Amino acid sequence: MAQRAVGLLYGGALAAFGWAIAWVMLTLGAAWAILPAVAGFFMLAPLAAAGLYEVSRRREQGLDTGLDEAMAGFHRNGGQIALMGVVLLLINLVWVRIAGLLFALFFGLNFAPSLAELPLRMLQSEAFLPFIIIGTGFGALLAAGTFAVSVISIPMVVDRDVSVLEAVSVSLQAVRENPRAMALWAGLIVLFTGLALVPFFLGLVIAMPLIGHASWHAYRDLVEVN
Repeated sequence: MAQRAVGLLYGGALAAFGWAIAWVMLTLGAAWAILPAVAGFFMLAPLAAAGLYEVSRRREQGLDTGLDEAMAGFHRNGGQIALMGVVLLLINLVWVRIAGLLFALFFGLNFAPSLAELPLRMLQSEAFLPFIIIGTGFGALLAAGTFAVSVISIPMVVDRDVSVLEAVSVSLQAVRENPRAMALWAGLIVLFTGLALVPFFLGLVIAMPLIGHASWHAYRDLVEVN
């Protein structure tokens, strides 16, 4: 509420990116890939929240913050933030590749109904249930790994002059030492994001800044200030 303009711009940008992904997939005739592509993109969302972490950091210090100052969060320790982006991008590419392979494995290479027919055709297929179970399992494993390496590391890299390896190590340690709390937090992120996607990404306008600022405070609560 203290930085509504920045938060709404952030959330609005993410919603627009979701629409862009859907449009590209439809244009390519790969409607089936919309959900995997969107899910993969949200593996990059912790990095996209760097500006929100900077807003929270500056507010904690009593500093004024606008959009320009928020974007400066991407330049603080910029080389390490970029390296973290490469790590998350690789995870994202692995997920999209796995999703494509699973779809081809269960439905075949010639399964290409129109967008209007796709949901019903998939539901009618005997392969639908095992596809959903196995696909969700792979996605959950990658999402859990992404959460573990990024939940603390990205706000930490924004906040301090540390390397990605140091920050990831601290993030993994925080998850390992606080498994129940971190599992609950991961579940809440999934819940908020899932609800935000229902109105065709519009819920991200609120959910993104909420999750971003809350993640900063989780980092501050879990990591001691030297």
